[in-house]
Amino acid sequence: MYHQPVLLHETISGLVHNPDGVYVDVTFGGGGHTREILNILSAKGKVIGFDQDKDASKNVIQDSRFQFVQCNFKHLKKFLQFYKAYPVDGILADLGVSSHQFDEPSRGFSYRFDDKLDMRMDSQKGITAAEIINTYPHQKLAKLLFAYGEVQNAHKIAALIDKARLSNPIKTTGKLVEAITPALPKGKENKVLSQIFQALRIEVNNEIEVLQSLLEQSIDALKPAGRIAIISYHSLEDRLVKNFFKTGNIEGKLHKDFYGNPLTPFKLITKKAVIPTDEEIAQNPRARSAKLRVAERNVNIYNLKFKI
Repeated sequence: MYHQPVLLHETISGLVHNPDGVYVDVTFGGGGHTREILNILSAKGKVIGFDQDKDASKNVIQDSRFQFVQCNFKHLKKFLQFYKAYPVDGILADLGVSSHQFDEPSRGFSYRFDDKLDMRMDSQKGITAAEIINTYPHQKLAKLLFAYGEVQNAHKIAALIDKARLSNPIKTTGKLVEAITPALPKGKENKVLSQIFQALRIEVNNEIEVLQSLLEQSIDALKPAGRIAIISYHSLEDRLVKNFFKTGNIEGKLHKDFYGNPLTPFKLITKKAVIPTDEEIAQNPRARSAKLRVAERNVNIYNLKFKI
């Protein structure tokens, strides 16, 4: 199984408002969300799917209304212009790691297996988790573990890694777990390991920077009244999405007009984050931390830009 789409009904019902429109799934993966969008669209509609993982290309949908782009979604604007699909009616991003990626030992995303310490979404380029573990200085390693994984004893874990790599490079997930086991709190081993692996994955794939790029591009990439739906899985992502939807900028600084009215390019469709039901979590445990937020681009965006 590649990936069971999370919050499927809630996401598609919030996103698709024009059956003749063009939509973008920037995290195509197994194509679950895309297939549902295509089911709703008319013959005039279209979906463009982005995914940098070469394995996702095996799931390409044979439908004349679908176009697959094997590329990181930070290049959204460039490829939408190339396919003459700019601006679009909707953008969808499911920021979670797929079941396929977690369950493939050689990808190195999970501590459940002992295999290469990789974690690259695009296995053909970029720095690996092993390179980070073996080359980052203690302070830099501790900082990313705390910032991206909210690991409370980040310095202690970084010290154990520093000590272990002096004798032999840490090249596998098993060796990493072995090195940091003394610092794992009793009864919370799996939770802390998940946080550590999350932090490394975020760093390897520049996930925060890429998400920021997507959000910034979305303002111009969406038509007036176009919608953007983002499913996040940890507080760093959700906070960034929440603040951007509210203010229209990465800093989360809200601009106001002369009368004190907020000047923002978006209108919130979901006032609060939508979370999975207990039933969905029971069927798909990996959905438990998912949060969906949907926003609509204001029609008067260009006036807002001018005023700001």
